[in-house]
Order: sequence, then structure tokens, then C-alpha cells
Amino acid sequence: MGSSGFSWKLADHPKLPKGKTVAVVVLDGWGEAKPDQYNCIHVAETPTMDSLKKGDPDKWRLVKAHGSAVGLPTEDDMGNSEVGHNALGAGRIFAQGAKLVDQALESGKIYDGEGFKYISECFEKGTLHLIGLLSDGGVHSRLDQLLLLLKGSGEHGAKRIRVHILTDGRDVLDGSSVGFVETLENYLAELREKGIDAQIASGGGRMYVTMDRYENDWEVVKRGWDAQVLGEAPFKFRNAVEAVKKLRQAPKASDQYLPPFVIADDNGKPVGPIVDGDAVVTINFRADRMVMVAKAFEYEDFDKFDRVRVPKIRYAGMLQYDGELKLPSHYLVSPPEIDRTSGEYLVHNGIRTFACSETVKFGHVTFFWNGNRSGYFNEELEEYVEIPSDSGITFNVQPKMKALEIGEKVRDAILSGKFDQVRVNIPNGDMVGHTGDIEATVVACKAADEAVKMILDAIEQVGGIYVVTADHGNAEDMVKRNKTGQPLLDKTGKIQILTSHTCQPVPIAIGGPGLAPGCRFRRDVPTGGLANVAATVMNLHGFEAPSDYEPTLVEVVDI
Repeated sequence: MGSSGFSWKLADHPKLPKGKTVAVVVLDGWGEAKPDQYNCIHVAETPTMDSLKKGDPDKWRLVKAHGSAVGLPTEDDMGNSEVGHNALGAGRIFAQGAKLVDQALESGKIYDGEGFKYISECFEKGTLHLIGLLSDGGVHSRLDQLLLLLKGSGEHGAKRIRVHILTDGRDVLDGSSVGFVETLENYLAELREKGIDAQIASGGGRMYVTMDRYENDWEVVKRGWDAQVLGEAPFKFRNAVEAVKKLRQAPKASDQYLPPFVIADDNGKPVGPIVDGDAVVTINFRADRMVMVAKAFEYEDFDKFDRVRVPKIRYAGMLQYDGELKLPSHYLVSPPEIDRTSGEYLVHNGIRTFACSETVKFGHVTFFWNGNRSGYFNEELEEYVEIPSDSGITFNVQPKMKALEIGEKVRDAILSGKFDQVRVNIPNGDMVGHTGDIEATVVACKAADEAVKMILDAIEQVGGIYVVTADHGNAEDMVKRNKTGQPLLDKTGKIQILTSHTCQPVPIAIGGPGLAPGCRFRRDVPTGGLANVAATVMNLHGFEAPSDYEPTLVEVVDI
């Protein structure tokens, strides 16, 4: 249909009634895996989620939440909350993050874009600095993309390049950083043979240097700034391989938490501080841990720490990290154009919407759900509530987080009768799962389950419908495994904790007294993923989904 013939009006569903309150509950980091002692969801008391799973087999199933199902390049790519909520809200699959960058690098389009042209104006006289996570984890960045960008930058006129590395050990095995640094060093040596002055200038562990998120601890960003911009760090080394090997020898050292270091020349002078006239690119494609450093590079008016020296640079992100803040203002790869999201359709069709989470996931049920768009579609029909997250502590210290407060707010919204849809993210499984603390994650899963119960009880009271699902896995598997699925042990015989997301499928359950008789999950969408949820929810509101949406998961059979 041409744009002139476009209409927001949705057709009525032939068999599903309108007017029921629909609760859409997203459990963050809640996948489905074999039950064992490292599956915190299995270990935890989760009677509500258990009852959904053990209930009517036509009302519970699994959907894919990783890889191509959420727009990522391969089936080895674990899902994340941003792409997960994009898919849940958009009802279609858009190329995302890594995939967008892959396409731009493969086609060479990245070098024709505004962002690259902007930074390349520094190549004649200045240095190109690349800052980012050095691993093949594929969650925040990928080593092969860095190597391609180094190659392309050299071919497009960069004469002097400095790489500021952040070691991983969170999305990949602890200890793997040495190998990644060696790979990078070998490639930089090849560039030097071609006459390009390319070397590593600084480094540090991702959780201790640069990559903080949600303004949790600006000291992390400051440590990075001091090393990358000022050339100051507690440790100086002649080369990065030696640096990482040496720093890993300290008691309790890990890749994630390596202290900052700078690489210095024979005279002890840092080889690559960022100075006036340089270009800087943060190479991560995932946004959440780049926003703070982007603010430090981009904002003139900045008071989070003393930057000491603020060089006049041209800065760009691999992608734009915050569409709301338009941050950074220059980026190498444009975001997916996500239009006509389910939220916008439903508001146009009169659905009064309430969305709620705590700070760490509030953006997911609003901004990301709505296609990377901030604000309301219609203030009169929508209300978004953010409950402040605990700050200044790691989430395993208070693993219940704000689950019960979220549950209460959503319950009240349902019982108020003011809303047709309540949408909620319960973050515990993911945020506590990331700490690697198994006991705390068990507590977290129990709290999340209690919040779900509060919401389902309210739906029961108002004769409504619930859809309970998740955005990706995490808490269901807390241990690294070998090819046969056995837990991996470290040198001392201890299990190796898994802190990352997983590639496991996630559950989706439907029910409630308002669910039409005969409404069940279809049997002909076996490969359904998160993008199929939007059409499903539209159906439960009594509407047909747009024809180009991924197919609904539900059907109505005559009883």
C-alpha cells in the first residue's frame, strides 16, 4: 500500500473480543534450560512460573530470543535486552547492532557515510584513536570488525592509529584476553609494514575501565579517560601482551577487572594520548556501556569528573548509542529505521497503555519497545512509570531489586480500570545473573516470580488476559560448559561461572479469565521468536495485526 493509502486503523479480529485488559510481562534474562543446580530459575521457588509451564500445554511454549530471530548475524549471537525489546515491540525483525555494522563494513558503505567523513578530516595531521572491547564475544563488539575498520581506515587515509583496548572475560572466557591482544598486535604489525604508524596505546578491564553503564560509577569512566586522553595510569608497559600477562598474575586478577595501563616508549613517554586535532571512535556496537564515555567526549558542559584536559577532537560512535539524547551526534553506522511499532498502532486504535519498570530496564519497555523512539505517542492515552533502581551497589547485594514495587505499581494500574494494556519488565534474572552470584540469582528469580503473581492476581480480578514472556536467557544457566554440556572447571577445580546472556529460548504463556474459549498457541509456527509476540498481543486486544508483521502465535479453535 502506498503511503497515501496508509491507515493506522487495525481490522477487528474475527474471533477475539475487544475490551479485555491485557498484561504483557517481560521477565528479563529468563530462559529455558535443563534443570540442574546451575539453573537458578529451576533452583528458585517460582510457583507462579512453574504453574504456567505445568498448566495447559496449549497455553505455554518456547520462542527464540537470539540470533536471526532478533536481527543478529548468526545463531551463535546471544540476544540482549535492546534487540529483544525492539523485536517484541516492532513485530518484525530488523537488522541490528553487529549485523548493521557487518553490512556497512562488507559493503564499504561505512566509509561513504557522514560519520566516517567527519572523522577522516583529522587523518592528514592527527591520530585516529579506536576505543572498545577487545573480544569476539559479539555482545558489545567483535574483534573481526575492529580489524576490518583498521584496514579500511588505513586504506582511506589514516596515517597514525592508536587502539585503546578493554579486556573482556565477561562475554567470553576469563583469560582469553591474551590471545585477543596477540591477534591485534600481529595485525598492527602488518599495518606498520605498510607504512601506517599503528599501535596499542592503553588498556584496562571492561568492568573497571571505561565501560560503566547507567551512571553507576563515573570513576570507571575516569580511569579510562586518564589512560586514553591524559596518558596516565598506575601501570606502564612497553607492550600490551606483556601488560595483560603481568597484570593477570596479581591475586584474584581477572580480565574484566584489569587495572588501567598505558603503553610507553623507551623514554617512558605514553605512545598515544588523545590530543587536539585527533579523531576518536568508540568501536562497540552495543550502546549501554558506551553512553557514559560518549558524554565525556561529547559534552562541553560536563561535571561528572575532572577531565583535566579536554582535547578538541572529532568523536564518533560505531553507532548512535542513545537516540533520545542524540548521543553521539556523529556515528559510523545508522540505526535500523523501525517504524509502525505495535505500541503506536495500539494507541492509534484507542488502547490506553501503562508501561513500567525500574531505572535499569525502564528504557526497554518504553524507548526500545517503541522502535528506539523516546516519549509518548499520545500523552492522553499513555502513562510510563519509572521506579528508581538501587544505585551505588552491585545488584547481588539487593537481589530482590524493585520487583515487588514494580508488581504493586502494575497491579494498581490494572485495578484502576484506566488502562487496556499494562506492559512491564521485571529485571532481576538478568541484572543479578550478570553478577555471577548463584545464591543471589536464586533470590532474584523468586522475587521476580512473586511480582508476576501480583500482576496475574490483578488480571484475575478484572477478568483480563496475561502474556508472560522474556527477552533473552541468563539466570537459567550460570556455568560455562564444554561441548558435551558438562560444567567447565578452572585450574583449581572450581566451576567457571557464566555471567553472560545465553542463546536459550524463552517461555511465553497466555491465560487469564478474559482469554476467549478455544484460544491457544498455534502448532504451525514452530520457529516463532520474540517478533511474533506483537501480533499475538494485538490479537488478544481484539485486532488483526498488520500483514507484514511476523505471524501471530495464537489461533481460536472451535471447542
